[in-house]
Amino acid sequence: MGAESTAPAHIPVMFEQTLDGLRVVEQGTYLDGTFGRGGHARGVLARLGTAGRLLVMDKDPEAIGEAERLAASDARVSLRRGSFASLADWDATAAGLDGVLLDLGVSSPQLDVAERGFSFMQDGPLDMRMDPDSGQSVAEWLASADEREIADVLFGYGEERQSRRIARAIVARRQGQPIGRTAELADLIASVVGRGEPGKHPATRSFQALRIFINRELDDLDAGLAAAHQRLKPGGRLAVISFHSLEDRRVKQFIARHAKPPPADRRLPPSEEFRPSLKAIGGAQTAGEAELKANPRARSAVLRVAEKLP
Repeated sequence: MGAESTAPAHIPVMFEQTLDGLRVVEQGTYLDGTFGRGGHARGVLARLGTAGRLLVMDKDPEAIGEAERLAASDARVSLRRGSFASLADWDATAAGLDGVLLDLGVSSPQLDVAERGFSFMQDGPLDMRMDPDSGQSVAEWLASADEREIADVLFGYGEERQSRRIARAIVARRQGQPIGRTAELADLIASVVGRGEPGKHPATRSFQALRIFINRELDDLDAGLAAAHQRLKPGGRLAVISFHSLEDRRVKQFIARHAKPPPADRRLPPSEEFRPSLKAIGGAQTAGEAELKANPRARSAVLRVAEKLP
C-alpha cells in the first residue's frame, strides 16, 4: 500500500505487474483485501465485464469511506470494513474467488496525515492504528509495557540491533511523563541510535516494528493467506505485495508449502503423497527503474503471485 495517494488517478505501486499477475477475467469475482484509496481496485474494475464483481476490505475508516463512494457509483462493488484475515468469514466470498490481492503495509495517506501517528517525519499523536476504533495505540502500549517486551518487539519486528538500549531509554523517559508524540519518540530513538544508516532515519526500524506489532500485521497476514487459499477457485490467482522482509518471507514460505513437497526424512516412514494446491507464477518481482524514479516508496516493494490448482 506504500504508493497510494488520495487522488484516485494516482497509479499505485507495481500497478501493471499486479494486474497482469491477477490475470483478471471479465466475469470473475475478485477481492482487494487492502483497498487503501482504490488504485489497484479501480484497475481491476477496468478489466471486469458487467457481470464481474469486486469485493473490497480495509480496516481503515477513511479507506472504507472512499470505497463507499466507489460502490455508490458502481454496482459491481461490495465492501466490508475489517481485516483481510477474516475474508473467508464474509458470505460474499463463499462462492469462490477468481483472484485475491493483498497490498501490505501502511498506505501513503496514512503516512502523510500527521494525526494518524505513523510517521517520524512529522509530529503527531503516537497512534499508528490502522483501525483507530479498536485496540491500543502505540502511546498506550509504551506507557505500560515492560522493558523486555519493548525490546523484543523492536528486535523481532524491526530487526533493530539497538533494541535493548532504546527500550531502556523509553522506560526511563516515561518515568517523567508518558511519550505521546511521534516527534518525541523519534528524537529519543535518534539520541540513542545516533546517525544510523546513510539515507535512513534512525527511528525507521523502531517505528516499523511498533506499527507491525500494534496492528497484528504478521498474524493477519498468516490468517489472510490461509483464508485466500481456502476461497480461491481452481485457476484463481493470489497476488501479494510486501514491503518488508518479514512479510515477504512469510508469503514465499506459504506459497512454497503448498506448491512443493516437504523435504523427505529417511528416518520416518513414507508419508501420504503430496498433492500441490498452489503453483508459483514466476519469482519475486520488483518495481522497474522508471517507477522507482517516480515513486521512491516502491523501492522495497516485492510482488509474488500464485495460482490455485485443481
